[in-house]
Amino acid sequence: MKKLLNQKGFTLIEMLIVLLVISVLLIITVPNLSKHNETIRKKGCEALIVTAEAQVEAYYLEEKAYPTIEQLTTGGYLKDTTCPNGDKLTVSDGKVSAVTPSD
Repeated sequence: MKKLLNQKGFTLIEMLIVLLVISVLLIITVPNLSKHNETIRKKGCEALIVTAEAQVEAYYLEEKAYPTIEQLTTGGYLKDTTCPNGDKLTVSDGKVSAVTPSD
């Protein structure tokens, strides 16, 4: 068998340097993601409220009456009425709002 004299590959030092760079990038990005988690949940709730308001208007155009939140879900207008931050949607006189559930 013939041995290869000129083998190319990564050395242990090169691999350790790559792992160090990856670790530093993770240390920088992970806390930044968790810090913005609450903002993301708040924006998600605002988007759900806008969607629900559009569905309330669609229901009103078809039925000539403002719906309750239950009528929106059973009628297929909305699938979920819970915000990402845990607040529940309510409809009152055609206006959608988010209410924090009390324990």
